[in-house]
Formats: sequence, C-alpha cells, structure tokens
Amino acid sequence: MTRFAAAITGASGAIIGIRLVTELLRTSEVHLVISKSAFSVIAHETGHTWSAHPVAALRDYFKSSRLYYHDEGDLHSAIASGSFITNGMAIVPCSMKTLSAIANGYASNLTARAADVTIKEGRKLIICPREMPFSAIHLENMLKLARLGVVVAPPVPAFYHKPEKLGDAIDFIVGKLIDQLGIEHNLFRRWSGHPEIMDGTL
Repeated sequence: MTRFAAAITGASGAIIGIRLVTELLRTSEVHLVISKSAFSVIAHETGHTWSAHPVAALRDYFKSSRLYYHDEGDLHSAIASGSFITNGMAIVPCSMKTLSAIANGYASNLTARAADVTIKEGRKLIICPREMPFSAIHLENMLKLARLGVVVAPPVPAFYHKPEKLGDAIDFIVGKLIDQLGIEHNLFRRWSGHPEIMDGTL
C-alpha cells in the first residue's frame, strides 16, 4: 500500500484538502497534519468543528483505518523523520506563511518539517498555494521550491469538462493533484481533443 503525508494549512480552500484526503484514503495510508488556523478555516468554510477532539472527529468524518492524525506541534512524529518512508507529501491548501517556511528551511512546525524531510529525501512534494494575486515575495519562494523539484500547483479550475457545480471544479483540482502522485482516478473527464476533428466534421 502507498503512504502519503498530507497537510491542510490556514488558507482558504480547506475543502480541497479534505477532498484530497478522502480520495487518497481509497488506496493509501494518509498521515495528516492540520494547522491550528486551518481548524478555524475549516469550521468557517465547511461547518466542521474538529479542533476540540480532532482524532475522534476525523475518524468519524473519514471513516478509515488508514488515516493517522499528527498534531502540528509534534516534531517527534514519524513524518518528521526521513527514515519514515512515504510516497510523497501534499500541502493543500498551502498558506504563504507555510510556503515561506518551507522555502527558507524554517521547520518550526510539523508541516514545514515534514516538507523539509520530503525534499531532502528526494520524494514528491506538492504545494497548492492559495493566494491571489501573488506578490514578488510569494513568486520568489515558489520559484526557489520549483527549482528544487517541488510541484507548485495553485488551485486553478478548468472549464473544458463543463463543470455544473462547485464540487465538479473541486474534483478537477484534486484530480490534477492526484495525477502528480501517480494515482489513477475518474474525478473529471479528460481532454481528448476536438471530437469534430476526429470525426471529420470540422
């Protein structure tokens, strides 16, 4: 079984991270970190109040024995060590504070430390920066990480699959993230060219 680390930080768009974890749990073991500020965002944007008893709340929501929750302050956690093997890590959404911490090697919490470990061990790291517009500081931090092989994947929706509801747009973004992790899915209809060209009607 594959094993991934995942983190949800305190930027808007927590529902994307939640949807990603849900999809990863179908096939993989997931070690999840949720920042203190992310719990507030989750409560505001989704109505899920998980901060008081996160282990019980997450177990009830995800209903999976493959999910392991790690407190962001626990630097003794398994995912803080490179000897704990994972198939990669995704930070969705990734706040600009977390982005800066990773780009500058400031591993003061478990999310930044796990990301640092993922980079140093040469594993796939995906960050989903949720900000708009980006400042030059944000872009410089992203460029620094991209040059190290980090996948920088802002949550940008597409429209060629003709989404009919918000969930369709979220599934497209999550599907693109999962593509980077090498996991098969059917979250959105893939582009296959112009059918009118294929059948000769154009």
